[in-house]
Amino acid sequence: MKFGASLLEFGKFMESVQAIKQRFGILGNDQKLNRAVEKAIQVAPTDISVLVTGESGVGKESIPKIIHALSHRKHGKYIAVNCGAIPEGTIDSELFGHEKGAFTGATQTRSGYFEVADGGTIFLDEVGELPLTTQVRLLRVLENGEFIKVGSSKVQKTNVRIVAATNVNMFEAIKKEKFREDLYYRLSTVEIHLPPLRDRKEDIHLLFRKFASDFAMKYKMPTIRLEDDAITLLQKYRWNGNVRQLRNIAEQISVLEQERSINAENLKSYLPGIGDNLPAVISDKKKESDFSNEREILYKVLFDMKNDLNDLKKLTLKLMEDGNSKKVQEDNEGLIQKIYGNEEEEIEPEDVSDENLELLQIPQNNPVDKQDKYYFAEEIEEEETLSLQDKELELIKKSLERHNGKRKAAADELGISERTLYRKIKQYDL
Repeated sequence: MKFGASLLEFGKFMESVQAIKQRFGILGNDQKLNRAVEKAIQVAPTDISVLVTGESGVGKESIPKIIHALSHRKHGKYIAVNCGAIPEGTIDSELFGHEKGAFTGATQTRSGYFEVADGGTIFLDEVGELPLTTQVRLLRVLENGEFIKVGSSKVQKTNVRIVAATNVNMFEAIKKEKFREDLYYRLSTVEIHLPPLRDRKEDIHLLFRKFASDFAMKYKMPTIRLEDDAITLLQKYRWNGNVRQLRNIAEQISVLEQERSINAENLKSYLPGIGDNLPAVISDKKKESDFSNEREILYKVLFDMKNDLNDLKKLTLKLMEDGNSKKVQEDNEGLIQKIYGNEEEEIEPEDVSDENLELLQIPQNNPVDKQDKYYFAEEIEEEETLSLQDKELELIKKSLERHNGKRKAAADELGISERTLYRKIKQYDL
């Protein structure tokens, strides 16, 4: 007898689930969808906070409406707030109100949603987008029903039921410190998850038919019908936009297509990224190949950098071995261009052998293998760097003596600018 009674109760409960779905326009017979509606019906008579999760476009806004309509607050106000659409600077004022003069533009006192919805239900959509400062205020409302208006010091009480929804991964947001962990657990006393459309394959064609029928009535035209291959394609598609995207596709086809019978080829033109959204198998061999290509590119970059460094060393060596730096420059113009490039303030030709050589601080007397003009920086002894300066000082002295102190003539002989020579004279106190 008890078993028969329990079956009867279960049958009535399932009947109520179907009735609620029909009342709020929820279409589909997926088990996960039905379970979400069942949880909403069960939790509605209580004042427990509910968090609705799911991807964008799955219809999360229907659950708080069910909860409010079946609760003892159904005669109170129901306010839906899109937290992601309100600017960060004004969201506290929107939710909790403000006093006159609290900020620029606050010409009068304003009541916030928590004050207006006292005794009713507030639906906080995209709650994961709330700023951290607002999260602290919301936590206080959840804990003891208290809030303070912006610009006020008076504590006010409110009796509202909060239902929140989000499409973000809350645990990731908590880990990144974008959402308070204590607030998450206060909001998600009961969590209701709505499945994405791709997990409700049997409902996809049913929903499409309903949307097609609605748009046929709206635009006063025959209802479009999908052929078998189009139905198969519809069910295989990923539907990143979920029910919202499916509805838009149905409307586009209803308005734009002349033929009322739609095949897979017709449907493909309305499904963005059809190749990317269909299931694909990526072999491990392909992944290894991609990694190998990246490694080869990295090796090539490193090899080119090594060659550039060797070219720089080769040029420096030639400058050291040949007293006529102008001739070295002319012979190695391409190499100099490769190393120094085209800068906005180009290095004067006569400065290449002097200023840049000074920056390198390569010793003149460093032993170099004459058969191999390339050498490495680690072979240069730090204590030998003064020999190049001594040589430079000696060359400047000799040139000035030879030209009777005429700086311009001496600079031309040394292959440097007169300005650079003047600086060297001052540096060496000549």
